[in-house]
Amino acid sequence: MTTASEPDWREANRAMWDERVPIHAASAFYDHEAFLAGKDTVAGFQADEVGDVTGKSLVHLQCHMGQDTLSWARRGAARVVGLDFSEPAVEVARGLAAGLGFAPERAAFTAADVYDAREALGGEVFDVVYTGIGALCWLPDIERWAEVASSLVAPGGFLYLAEFHPLSNVLDWNTGTRFERDYLGREPVVLDEPGTYVDFRAETERNLSYEWNHAIGAVVSALAAHGLRLEFLHEFDWTLFQQFGTLERDGEAYRQPEGTPKAPLMYTLKASRT
Repeated sequence: MTTASEPDWREANRAMWDERVPIHAASAFYDHEAFLAGKDTVAGFQADEVGDVTGKSLVHLQCHMGQDTLSWARRGAARVVGLDFSEPAVEVARGLAAGLGFAPERAAFTAADVYDAREALGGEVFDVVYTGIGALCWLPDIERWAEVASSLVAPGGFLYLAEFHPLSNVLDWNTGTRFERDYLGREPVVLDEPGTYVDFRAETERNLSYEWNHAIGAVVSALAAHGLRLEFLHEFDWTLFQQFGTLERDGEAYRQPEGTPKAPLMYTLKASRT
């Protein structure tokens, strides 16, 4: 682990994501053909917890190629905005929106760092601020994130976060039963590995990346400090990918085998502005 200045980590992470966008766009994992044909990428548990979005405005922070963003539009949101710091990802998202027949007034995408979202979106506020999954780990300062994210929540609106549990990020990658890293640590995990989660064998050159773990207490406290009221915090003993070697497929989820000590693997929260 090592420290990194803001320009260093930001540019390394952006370069890493930019290179992987065309790999992701062509992958069976994202399956753009099925998406354009009607596939909904919002997970059922998220749809249930967010509730009906008909007629609402929604912003999706760190949206990558925008499939979840556009799925909320399909679910009836009156206006959706996706924001991501990768220009190539935003271009793909705009292409998907056009392919679905959404005008920019209905589904717009902005290339900007999430820390600059308030300015990049011109001070607009939204009924729903949606973020996850696998987004917060790319940010070093959770208080700064909470300040920006909460400023986008309209009166009567809420922020919804679905994320991998920070405890799962510090367990061993083989069994998920032993601590290997510091849960409360503030230093980044620095990786320099080729490939990507849609193709671990992909040949890539921009491989340096920085990730941070944010304890749940830090996330909740940061949101509360910026005027949002916690409605719920749910923890789950399943996840959406093969995070540990021992996990077993259970429908759309992955769980530890029976008899294995179970740690929380994902969490969701909803925080509202009155």
